[in-house]
Amino acid sequence: MIQVGVIGAAGKMGTLACEAVEAADGMQLAATVTEDNSVDELAHVDVAVDFTHPGAVMDHVSWCVAQGIDVVAGTSGFTQDRLDTVAGWLSTDSPHGDHVGVLVVPNLSIGAVLMMRFAAQAARFFESVEIVELHHPTKLDAPSGTSIRTAQLIASARAQAGSPAIPDATSDDELGARGATVEGIPVHSIRARGLVAHQEVLLGNAGETLTIRHDMPDRVAAMTGLVAAVRYVVGHPGLTVGLESALGLDTEA
Repeated sequence: MIQVGVIGAAGKMGTLACEAVEAADGMQLAATVTEDNSVDELAHVDVAVDFTHPGAVMDHVSWCVAQGIDVVAGTSGFTQDRLDTVAGWLSTDSPHGDHVGVLVVPNLSIGAVLMMRFAAQAARFFESVEIVELHHPTKLDAPSGTSIRTAQLIASARAQAGSPAIPDATSDDELGARGATVEGIPVHSIRARGLVAHQEVLLGNAGETLTIRHDMPDRVAAMTGLVAAVRYVVGHPGLTVGLESALGLDTEA
């Protein structure tokens, strides 16, 4: 029986996570952390699930690693520098580096994972690639962790294929209308009431375009991936980024 603690248990994702853990076979909700208590509540859990915010998640991960607790981090804000820091905490020189696992998941929705995978597969065949991510206006970070991860996967696939730089003749953009750039891939963030979590990747060649889009109007879609992530992180020490390994997708060609 995997003993699971949820950090951010009072939030929208945290509440769903608690329900998903309680309903899952082989898991028990052993602790919840909200603004009214501390991470010390997690002292006896096997896996901590973090659904907080970018300003707090690193402290939570650091504490859990120091306690020998595996972590599933479903919180945004994991830049490469942050990932490198977590990897350092999990090095073989650290007290728990040989057996603690941290799984950082930019998006726990299986559909979103497949969207990212399809986009990376398609990107090497198209001259132009741009990402538009759309979320509710209370989201704290932009661009989203999902869009950053998508851009990284696309950039890697294009580099391996020897693809040229994406064509763009823009020379005057004083207002920043072209959006952000992540590893050479343009990313645009939209925040509007009525949205939850959505992303589309637009790919173009002369005479054709391809749009790969994922919509998640209900956060419950992420719970199947969460349960898979909790089961995976137990027994998989070190840092893992993305849900692909937990779904067995990293073994596919």
